[in-house]
Amino acid sequence: MVATGVASAEEVEQARADNKLARVLYHDWEAQTYDEKWSISFDDRCTTVVRDRFLRVLESTRRPGESLPHGRTLELGAGTGFFSLNLKLAGLVDELHVSDLSPGMVEAAKENARRLGFEIEGRVADAEALPYEDDTFDLVVGHAVIHHIPDVEGALREVVRVLKPGGRFVIAGEPTTIGHWYARHISRATWETATRVSKLPPFRQKWARAQAELDESSRAAALEAVVDLHTFDPGELAATAARAGAADVGTATEELLSAVAGWPIRTVEYAVAEDALGFGWATFAYTTWKRLMRVDAVLGRVVPQKFFYNVGVTGTKPAR
Repeated sequence: MVATGVASAEEVEQARADNKLARVLYHDWEAQTYDEKWSISFDDRCTTVVRDRFLRVLESTRRPGESLPHGRTLELGAGTGFFSLNLKLAGLVDELHVSDLSPGMVEAAKENARRLGFEIEGRVADAEALPYEDDTFDLVVGHAVIHHIPDVEGALREVVRVLKPGGRFVIAGEPTTIGHWYARHISRATWETATRVSKLPPFRQKWARAQAELDESSRAAALEAVVDLHTFDPGELAATAARAGAADVGTATEELLSAVAGWPIRTVEYAVAEDALGFGWATFAYTTWKRLMRVDAVLGRVVPQKFFYNVGVTGTKPAR
């Protein structure tokens, strides 16, 4: 059953002792609001972001003659389909399948595909035990997924298993250890400052978010902390993929200054009243992130990967 609201305090406590319950509970709840929360769309804006993110990871070990688009494709932990559906819109994948531990997310992804005018196959599946035969897919993709999975190496072993010989996986958008540390501290400081200032008499009427909404956000954050299991050092992530049986392993990172600015911007949006910021703020937030992403692309030539916020990993299944 798809949850219709954020988990209660009692459910959060139950989830602390049962990680699989936590992941299903959290993502079923998020299925109804996930696209809005993260400003996900299926248009030129997000299609460009997804295409560039995918190619950035792919190009780290792309083989001569490796052609696009990829054929039969599976998204692991697809959520609402942000990554795979935009890859299809970008013309980078053909036949599309999605899997997720959350039934709500699988249905949301399938419904998003229908709204875009095509059908996809979807299955509720545990990443460490994918319900597909060996040698099934040309490509497996994922976005911000493996940091939720208890056994990352086991999940990557499953990814390699379901790939056809010579097939490739591309997983992007995973948090680095250092990036997660500074994002968490920046966000926490921003939340405390914004919620306190918005309650002061001069700002309260326009800016203060209702206490019930703040409590709901706090419970959501607590549950999110339960399901976020890992952060990654890029070199260690590459080694994990190699132990799982992958060849041609490579990593790519992005978001440094854009993350330092983006996390407080996003936090402010959830700390103050929903209608207080307006379209001007949305424009500022997006253009700031895009400009800093261009700066980050230059910094990526000289700054070690471990300092960036996001890491992606790719590899292939050895040909027999």
